[in-house]
Amino acid sequence: MIEFTITEENGIKWLNLKGRIDSMSSPEIDRKIKELILSGERTLVVNFEGVNYISSAGLRVFLSAQKQLKKVEGKIILYKLSQGVLEVFRLSGFVQMFAILSSKDEFDSVLQVEKTPAEVFSKNVEGTSIQYIKKETEPGTLERIGSQENLAMSEYTQDKIVSVKPADMQFGTGLAALGDNYEEYKNYFGESIIIDRNFFFYPALKRPAVDFMIYSQQESSLEYRFFHGFGFSGSYKYILSFENTEDFIELSRLVNILFDISETNLLGVVFLAESKGLWGMHLKRIPIIENKPENGKEIFAPENFSEWMNFPVEPSDINNIVVGTGIAVKDKDQVQPEIQELMSKETHFHIHGSVFEKEPFNKNIEQFENELKRITAELEVYKVQHILGQTRFSSGIVGIIELKG
Repeated sequence: MIEFTITEENGIKWLNLKGRIDSMSSPEIDRKIKELILSGERTLVVNFEGVNYISSAGLRVFLSAQKQLKKVEGKIILYKLSQGVLEVFRLSGFVQMFAILSSKDEFDSVLQVEKTPAEVFSKNVEGTSIQYIKKETEPGTLERIGSQENLAMSEYTQDKIVSVKPADMQFGTGLAALGDNYEEYKNYFGESIIIDRNFFFYPALKRPAVDFMIYSQQESSLEYRFFHGFGFSGSYKYILSFENTEDFIELSRLVNILFDISETNLLGVVFLAESKGLWGMHLKRIPIIENKPENGKEIFAPENFSEWMNFPVEPSDINNIVVGTGIAVKDKDQVQPEIQELMSKETHFHIHGSVFEKEPFNKNIEQFENELKRITAELEVYKVQHILGQTRFSSGIVGIIELKG
């Protein structure tokens, strides 16, 4: 049997254990540690003061958690191991993998963290804690791809394809696919997202699965095929971390906060965030002329909408990592009409999100670009959607590219 309590000291969670850690109790400990990690904890202290026995099954729980936390610069600290328990760690060769402490006086040296070299600014906006750094950069560029004119009536044909080379577009969204032969890839168009030149798309099929292509800097004939969309490129002017200290923050409010940080009217937005309920929509059918509605009405008409659009009735993907890219405008009247057309009349942003597996990620703003690369290259991705303003996040990191408008 095992008993445990959760306490907190100096902002660090303690998992206090009492009893035996074996094959029967270790699953419960494993679940509790994973809950703490998914809630955002990066340093955990496991108090072994009340533990009288541990088996190899128990060791694996802590080893797995340590490996997971190491990816995001976190750690597990083991506190007050008895001689018997310490001997099991030593015989298994695990002693060197953990910080093992016998008194609280030793904590200062273990928890010492290097200070970030960049100046970090802080502010609190309606319960949301913000930290950000500012860089000296030139404005980035925004490029419109193709046209949405043929979307409403499902009239896209081969001559409407716009091909984009990966090297030419850093970030973007749209309706796109991969392939060389139009007659083959026309049946795989779906919501797409370009993340640091890596391409992910979600075919508008009955049982879709995300397909993707990770960008290589080597010369290639590879091209991304778009019916419509937009892309933007540039350097981050601001990188900020956010955390809601009360419950969650909706995407629409997060976008407004970005305009509290940046004074530019048009922004390219890239973010990593932990979902607390994603509201997303995507096409269920491909809007090529072969699928044109027989009733002669638009795919958005009430008679056709449910057949064509997957629209949320409740949030999904809670605790998953969401990587999003898109644009946001503070004042639509101050941008060109072709930019205004990239957003619906009701919103001032257009963002696509890719949903990755549940895993902790590094929320250090200095590590944003590295973490973006790691997640897109290593983690499993489940869907790509147009995400709506009521989507909820608990915390994350955002890169802001100020764009010429």
